[in-house]
Amino acid sequence: MFTGIVQDIGSVVSLSKIGNAAKIAIRTQMDLSAVHIGDSIACNGVCLTIESMEGAILHFHAMEETLSRSNLGLSHGGSPINLEPALRMGDPLGGHLVSGHIDCTAPIIAIGRKGDDRVLDIALPPALRELVIMKGSIAINGVSLTISRLERDSFGVNIIPHTWSHTNLAALKTGDVVNLEADPVGRYILRHLQLKEQSDGDSHATMEHLAQAGFL
Repeated sequence: MFTGIVQDIGSVVSLSKIGNAAKIAIRTQMDLSAVHIGDSIACNGVCLTIESMEGAILHFHAMEETLSRSNLGLSHGGSPINLEPALRMGDPLGGHLVSGHIDCTAPIIAIGRKGDDRVLDIALPPALRELVIMKGSIAINGVSLTISRLERDSFGVNIIPHTWSHTNLAALKTGDVVNLEADPVGRYILRHLQLKEQSDGDSHATMEHLAQAGFL
């Protein structure tokens, strides 16, 4: 598990396709004294396992599923990558619980400003509509953010200056594709309600009731 609090903006050294999979090497400035081969690192929000280490360069294997669901396959030499080591027992939960399992990608619709903050407008894929709510949490390229605007086909987030300057969100342009992971808690609630609807049509907690309450 992760928290969506990025620790470093790494840089892709190389990405080599192997069939439908890929080997990715990323250079980091993180303190690696407590990081070992086999540990999990969130790379743009994608949970990857360290296969080997060469000084400050971490090597990962990305499966076909990972490449098809995330923007890692679009990376190239020099691409900035948000990095976060796995959450350890006792660490502060500064953002929200992030699993590192990307739901989908979506393009940036617009980038604006509101005072000192940046505002990102992002397309909302149909598969994610039931998993996002106003003021709810969402991970964008592995960054824990709060939804400040929600429409049927898009949503918006406001980003404070510190987050903007300490993540790769500052490198985004309109049309760029970002990784999205909805709050895992919502996924479990949705699944529970779907099963309840299938097994008990008279359930007190139905998808219709949840929508009427403003959660969908």
